[in-house]
Order: sequence, then C-alpha cells, then structure tokens
Amino acid sequence: MNVGFALVLLWSLPITNVLAELPQPQNLTLLTLNTQYVLTWDWDQTTTGNAVTFTVEYIAKYKMKRKKWNWSGVCERSTHTRCDLTGSDLYYLGKYMLRVQASADGVNSHWVYIEFCPDKNASLGPPSRVELAPVRNLLDVTISDPLNSTQGSMKEHVPFLDYRILYWSRSDDPQGLKPKVVDSSNNLVTLPELEAWTWYCVMIQSRYYYYNKTSSYTEPQCMQTEGDTPYWQIFLYFLVSMTLCFLLVLLPSYAFFRFYRVLKNTVYPSIQLPAHIQEYLCDSSPGSDMPRLLTADSEAELCCDKLTICPEVLLLDIHVPPPLTAPPSELEQDSGKHIRQDSGDSGIYSTEGGSAQQGRSGGEPIRRDQEVDSWQTLEQVKMEAMGRESADERDLDEGVVDVCV
Repeated sequence: MNVGFALVLLWSLPITNVLAELPQPQNLTLLTLNTQYVLTWDWDQTTTGNAVTFTVEYIAKYKMKRKKWNWSGVCERSTHTRCDLTGSDLYYLGKYMLRVQASADGVNSHWVYIEFCPDKNASLGPPSRVELAPVRNLLDVTISDPLNSTQGSMKEHVPFLDYRILYWSRSDDPQGLKPKVVDSSNNLVTLPELEAWTWYCVMIQSRYYYYNKTSSYTEPQCMQTEGDTPYWQIFLYFLVSMTLCFLLVLLPSYAFFRFYRVLKNTVYPSIQLPAHIQEYLCDSSPGSDMPRLLTADSEAELCCDKLTICPEVLLLDIHVPPPLTAPPSELEQDSGKHIRQDSGDSGIYSTEGGSAQQGRSGGEPIRRDQEVDSWQTLEQVKMEAMGRESADERDLDEGVVDVCV
C-alpha cells in the first residue's frame, strides 16, 4: 500500500507543477524617443482572466559580473502591459538588462529578459522647431535641437548630431519630388542657389551617423525670398504713406481748424455795424441823452440812481367870453367881492384886489374895460392852478422806473 501511494504521488507531481506555472509575457518591445523609454509586452487574457499582475525590474549590465547584485524595481504588481522607464534616469551611453514576470493567485511565471542600450537602441527625434527668414534672394534656416525628457538639448547626449535639409521650389516642384539636399551640423544654415521673389519649401531630419540613426522629417514649411524692390513698388509705397499721412494728420487738423473758425465767428462775429450807427450809439458827449454802446475801455456795468418819469402836463383850453359893454351894477359888486375872496389864493390877485378897493375908497370910479380884463385874468389863473393840482395827483400814481444813463 505504501508503494502504491508513492507511485501515485510521483505520477501527480509533474501534473501539479504544470498547473502551477503561468505563461510568460511575450514580445517585449521598447518604445523610445530621445530619452523617453517605455517597455511593452503581450499577454493573453483568456488563459488566466484579469487577475494577473506584472513586475518589471532592471540592472546595469556591468553589475552582473559581480558576485552579488540587486535588481531595481520599476513597476510592481501592475495590471498594465506596459511600464514607463523614463523616470529611472538611465544613463544614455550605458547598457541595461530588463526583465518582466507575471503573477496570478500567488503563482509566478518565469522572468523574460531584454537588453537595452539607449545610445544604440533609442530612437532619435526630429528638430523641435524650424524657422525661415528671407534675406534678399536667400533663405536663413534656424534649427532647434531635439529635446530630451528634461527639455534639454539632445546634443548633451549625442555630441555629433547632424541635420539633413531638403528644399525645393514650390513653383517648379510642387510635390517636392526632386528636392535639393544640404547636410550641416550647424543650427543656422543659409540655403544657396535661390531665385528672388520665389516660394521655397523646407523639410529637416536629425541624423546620428555613428549608429546610423535618423529621425523623421519635419512638416514642410514654405517662405518667399526677396530681392531688389522695383521702382513702381517704391512709388506705390510712397503714395500709400502720403495718403495715410493726410488721413491721419492733415485731415483731423483741417477739421479742427474749421471748427475753431466757426466757433470764433459765432462768438465774435467779424461783421461790424456801419460807421454812422456806431457814432450815434457811441456818442459819449456830456449832456447827450442818446443811448451808446459800451466799449472795451468803458466800465462793464454802470450803477444808476432811481429816476422818476413824469408825464407831460396838459393845459386845459380856456374859452374867453366876449367883452361886456355894460355890465350891471350887481355884476360889479360881485366881481369886487370875488376879487377880494380870492386874494388869499395868490399874492398877485390880492394886490389887484387891494388896488381895486383902494380905488373905490379913494372915490375913483373903475373903468369897465379894466374890470373885464381883471375878470378874465382871474379865471385863467384859476384854471392853471386846477391843471397843476391834477398833474400832481397823477404824478403820485405813476411808478418808479430804474434806467441807466
């Protein structure tokens, strides 16, 4: 029985080892550009499902000659089928050994190895930038070096870096089937044998002759060459510059001058009054009651006192009755009395009244024609007195007006 158990155990052991092994990663490939390195591999997911993980390690090849060495891990227990080695700071001129292992449910596959030398195996990139500048009938080409992972120049790692320049005339060879070639290690190249006022296209490639590494070409860039400026073009430039000068300088100045003239003529008109009207308005002789204009030397404002305007006094018409030839005696007495009563109104009439009374007291008779004249004079004086009183009353009703003299 013990022999039979031993036979079964020996028979089942190889089967267990086969089931415990995982398939190895296949087709290890390095995707490189300048100093960027990415390791990729293939894995069949149908064999183990999605639970598999991968581990990537590397070591410098010269260390493997020692008795003891240690691998440096990059990607551990990763589920991706690629691993970025750019951050590992691999020396560009060194040689390294890379290995990959698959793991699933505590079971590991065998390691798969690949040798990598960046200087020999890493791809070279094209120039990072190309600029064209016309110099008369030539073209200056400015080339910027390819950049590494730290944005530095690749000439730090590849000192003998050259460039191949392809250029062609766009009018003669639109597709660039027969370009001209210029090889140079300089970053500034002047293209020869060009025609004036012609379009040329340029493509550039990076080259490393030691390992015969070449990059892809840059996108075509085109630029037109220059030459001697023709006379008609010089005249056209002069005409355009004069037009712009007129529009930008002279026209606004003319518009401002016209606006100033209109404003000045509006505020200070140039048309003057006739000479005879100015003499009449500017009459400043003493005692002149004519209105006058204020001149620049006169005062801007004159202060005036109040002036009272009185209306014209209207005299009443007095109708003189015809002379009486024989007034009655009663009329003489009444007139004598009337003269004596009105003697208090005026000193002149009181004198006449006194003389009349004196004439009577003296016993001298008064002539009738004198009595008629006295009566007419008395009536006229009374009417004038009444007219003055009415005028004074009207003066009190009139308003007070301020005027300037």
